[in-house]
Amino acid sequence: MKHFRHLEKVSTLTLDQEKCIGCTLCTQVCPHSVFEMSQHKAWIVDLDACMECGACVQNCPVQAVSVNPGVG
Repeated sequence: MKHFRHLEKVSTLTLDQEKCIGCTLCTQVCPHSVFEMSQHKAWIVDLDACMECGACVQNCPVQAVSVNPGVG
């Protein structure tokens, strides 16, 4: 969602590419399409669209994603 913005340049979302196993769950649960898959790994493609809901964190089986809701 390139037009949706919660607050720009404040999201605390991070993704550890080394831990990512390419399960695609983050891309499935993110309500704002922050993630995309490429080369069997998730990538953050629109950080400013993140509203820090934590859906990606709750669904990542290897804890590759983190966010500190309420900070950003």
